[in-house]
Amino acid sequence: MEFSDITESSTIYPGEYLLHMPTRQIVICGAFKKQQKMINALGHGRMFEDRMGNFKKLKLNKEERNQRRCSSCKG
Repeated sequence: MEFSDITESSTIYPGEYLLHMPTRQIVICGAFKKQQKMINALGHGRMFEDRMGNFKKLKLNKEERNQRRCSSCKG
């Protein structure tokens, strides 16, 4: 698992996993406000908003992505 910095040219989608650097926890992106340079995120069961510079984007390779994914139908 690698982490990359978020720049103004980055595209972040709601539901994407991010690392919140001040709290050192992985959170889920709720909204990406590019003009205000803010990100709404869900972490520890609550929504919060912080500056774009306090987050890093998670990069998973193909093996890690398949390992973390589970099927929804177990019959």
